[in-house]
Amino acid sequence: MDLPALSTIPSLPQDAQLRVLDTLFEPSPELHQLMIPVLANQTFSSYGSLIDAVGGRMSALSAVNSPTDKNVLFGILGSHPRLGRAPANPEHLSELSKKEQEQLNTGAEEQAEKLLELNAEYESRFPGLRFVSFVNGRARDVIMVEMRQRIDRGNQEKEIEETIQAMCDIAKDRARKLQARI
Repeated sequence: MDLPALSTIPSLPQDAQLRVLDTLFEPSPELHQLMIPVLANQTFSSYGSLIDAVGGRMSALSAVNSPTDKNVLFGILGSHPRLGRAPANPEHLSELSKKEQEQLNTGAEEQAEKLLELNAEYESRFPGLRFVSFVNGRARDVIMVEMRQRIDRGNQEKEIEETIQAMCDIAKDRARKLQARI
């Protein structure tokens, strides 16, 4: 699970280009479709600028009132795993997601139950979305406070904006960690 030299991305086979996206974000056919032409035809000065380009494309989808664009965007945003899911859950978790969420899978059972309830409440409040936050070592109780605030705010446009930003923050953190191993 390494990142190739940035300058080689346009010349890589498409499956290798898609692995870069899957490593930085989460596997998503909609993200693949959105970014294939970009990865094949554009160069970037840094992984951060590549991630910003992905975020810009997602934000552009959120600004349009097209049902097709909304479906593509929600497919991408929904590719992230639910927070706090145990790795034994059949839901897909990338290796990086498992590591990032390890601390959310420890602690009191009632907290784990509450997190599951908050995920369900969030998804009921914002149909088609999944709660995404850059965990960054924060404890489960801190994440749950953020979830509650965002549910109570009830602003879907803001949720889309924050989810795109969180996905980009997570991707930049992954890129930093993977590049540090090179």
